[in-house]
Parts: sequence; structure tokens; C-alpha cells
Amino acid sequence: MKYSYSIKEVRAADERAVKSGVSSTELMERAGKALAGEILRVMKDRKISDALFVCGGGNNGGDGFTAARILHAQGADVAVLCLNGKFSHDCAQAAKKYNGVLFGRIPRRRYALIVDCIFGTGLKSAPSGDAAALIGFINASGAYVVSCNLPSGLSENGAALSPCVKADETLTVGGMKNALLLADGADVAGKIGLLDIGLAPQNGAEIWENEDVKKFFPNRRSHSNKGNYGSVAILATCNILGAPLLAAGAALKSGAGYTDIYMTSSSVPCADEAKLAAFQSADELHRALCAAKYPACRFSFYDGEPIFTEAVAFGMDAGTGERTRTILRELLSTYQRGTLVLDADALNTLALCNSADLLREKKCHVIVTPHIKEFSRLTGKTVPEILSDSVGLAAAFAREYGVTVVLKNNRTVITDGVRTAINLTGSPALARGGSGDVLAGFLAGTCARGVPPFEAACISCYLLGKAGELAETELGQYSVSAEDIIGFLPRSILSL
Repeated sequence: MKYSYSIKEVRAADERAVKSGVSSTELMERAGKALAGEILRVMKDRKISDALFVCGGGNNGGDGFTAARILHAQGADVAVLCLNGKFSHDCAQAAKKYNGVLFGRIPRRRYALIVDCIFGTGLKSAPSGDAAALIGFINASGAYVVSCNLPSGLSENGAALSPCVKADETLTVGGMKNALLLADGADVAGKIGLLDIGLAPQNGAEIWENEDVKKFFPNRRSHSNKGNYGSVAILATCNILGAPLLAAGAALKSGAGYTDIYMTSSSVPCADEAKLAAFQSADELHRALCAAKYPACRFSFYDGEPIFTEAVAFGMDAGTGERTRTILRELLSTYQRGTLVLDADALNTLALCNSADLLREKKCHVIVTPHIKEFSRLTGKTVPEILSDSVGLAAAFAREYGVTVVLKNNRTVITDGVRTAINLTGSPALARGGSGDVLAGFLAGTCARGVPPFEAACISCYLLGKAGELAETELGQYSVSAEDIIGFLPRSILSL
């Protein structure tokens, strides 16, 4: 398993190193040496003969000056472009030691490789003035671009300010950084490499990989049966069945022994016996349609009676009316057997009623699976506020309500308030209606197998993302449907 860190966690590691007796100058020398080695690797691999380091006046610029000095001493064709007149102490020392070609304005010569060392990790506002001009120059250069630490213009939360360098590679010092993985970071960082300078950040977010997920799919004993693998309930309304059926289809691929579909009866008050009979017939028709779609599922109507499956998923196209509110209260106050997955309209209902406190009444494990907008409704935070600290806000919500949060975005954040993970699998092919329903069903089915909520969420997000990647490979980004994703889930598991 790998880990990713906030800028605060990396800075704390840097401070611990300095307190232990390693000077900041020594840390810069280590970073410059590591950066120089990787730039040599890039030049060799891509058959590039010259490189331009574009340096700012902070410590990131100092790393660039140091790397350029080392490469120049080895006979490489390198130069430095620096328009900054104000330097940090360590950057000033590094600049004095550099004795190669130094440009004080944008050169007319074109370089095949540009190393972006303008900003490091302290950017608080959009670049302007000379810095903005340098970023524009880099993006328009046509060169192969390698950024040091973060692409200049990328904020600490992963938001690309304007302008922002779009790198082909990013070489980051002192551990993987959340900013490179979240939000816009995934689009502007390019290929990511790590520069090891002996720092040891702590308390990072987990990055699950194949081997971590594979442990939860051991070979089954031959002497076992469906009763050994749990049962999952998909709770649907009879009015809209599409989303719950997608969830049921995904649950069938999860490995759970049974998949049950509970349908809430129409139960429309009506004095006209003929109309009442019609409603009842519609319920039976819906049940017949479900049975035809998924004959492997068990079907029954739900009228508030206790549910005894190991996991329940609710909220997919449930609506936000009184019936949904009633079911939510019933589930949170009476369901005790296993894990409750709340998705979509279950979350919207909590937000509309200002009743997130209902979560405190739960008698079971609860997983909430909001996308960014749904999380905004739940928390009262704006979308920009959430994107500025998705890890911190998700963890705070998880701690406050004692739930596991699956905050869905291009990089999904999973947290129970103690442990946090960032899921890196996925594809733009998943950006369509129904993907969340598939995740909810597969997640509930995974919980039904006895996997704890946090681990089940990490597994499910990882495998759904893999299924999206596999589907894109065969069907492209534009034509993948939610049902296609269900079809690729078995291949995703096999890929482990």
C-alpha cells in the first residue's frame, strides 16, 4: 500500500528533519541532486540534449538552481531562466553557487525540455505578473515539461488556478501529495514520480493497489454454500425501478450469497376500489418486471418490517417525499444486523429536512456515498469550499456522525474519520448517470460478505474504477453505459 500526504503533513516532516539536525540547506541539496538525476533520466529516455530550468525565488526555485548546477558540472547543456528579484535565503545561496547560463528574460532559443521550478507548495492566490508570464511561456513552448513538487499554479488542494502549468511529468519531493491526485491535479500533473530526500511524512491517506484489494477475494472453500456469503437487500420504490435495478445488478456481481429486492408498495389512499386494484396490479407488474430482469434475486414488498440481511442499500431514485423520510427513520432506528448504504435521494432527503442528525440515531454501520453536490447539500458548504479541502471535510463529517464517507469525484475520498483513502482508479467513461447506483449496489454486496465498511468502500471504489477503465478500453469514453460497467465488474475482479 502507498500513501499520499497533505502539504501540512509534508511540512511537518520537513520540520522534524531540521529539528533532528538536518539543515534546510542540506535538504535543498538532496532535493536538487535527486531532481538532477531524474532530469538526466528524462533527457536520456526521450533523447533530449538540452534543458531550461525556469526558477522562482522560493525554495522550489532553489531546488531548480541546485539541480541545474549539478547537471552543468556534469557537462549537460542546461540553462536557468529566473525573472524574480526577491529570493528566500536558501534559494539565494543556491543561485550564488550556480555558474552556468542564466537568463533574466525569456530567451529566444527553444529548449526541448523545460523544468518548472517557479512555485512549490505555498501558493495561495492565482499567479500574476512575471510568474504568470513564465507559466504562459512554458505552456506555449511545445517542450516536454517536468514540474518540481507541484505544477506551478496548482494550489495545495488540487485546484488549478489561472494560469497553471500543464506538466508532462511531476517530480514531487518528500512523498506523494494529495494536491497531485485530487480535482485538477489529476489533469495537470501528468506522470508522477517521487524524489526521496529522507523525509518521513506521517498520517497520510491510503492508496490501495491490486495486492491490497486481492486479499479480500481469497479462493472459496469447496465445502461452502450461498449462506456462507451473506445477503444484501436493495430497497426500491415501485415508482422508479431503473436505479435500484442497476444496484441489484451490481450486487449480483459482488460475491454476496443472496441479493434481495425489497419494493415499497404504492399504498396510495383511494376510496375507488377499481383504482386501488389498479395500483395493486401495478405493484405486481413491477415485481414481475424485476423478476424477469434478475431472476436470481428474491423479491418482496417492504412495509416497514425489520430487514435481516447483512447489508441494505437505499436511496437510488427513491424521491425526497414523505415516504422516503419515513423509510429513512425506520432504517436508522431499527436496522441493526449489518451495514446500511445510503445513496442519492436518501442523502438529499437528509439535506432537505436538515436532519443529518438522524444519522446519530443509527443502530448499525452506515456508509454515505455523496457526490460533491450532494455533500454540499448535506454539509451546507459550497462546492468550492469542499473542493478546497475534500479530505479534511469528509473526515470531519465522518467523525461527527460516526459514519464512513465515500465522497465521489474524479478521485474519490473514502474516510471513517480515522483512516482515509484516495481511490486512483477510474475513467471519464464513468461520468454518466447510473455509475453511482452501480457503486452503491456493489458496495452493499461487498459489505454483505462480511467486509468492514471502510475496507468495503476502498475495494468497491477500486473495482468500479477498474471496470470503467476496462470498459473504456473496449467501448471508448463516450458509449459506456451503467449496465456496461456492471458487465465489466467480473473482469475487474479477475484483473486482480
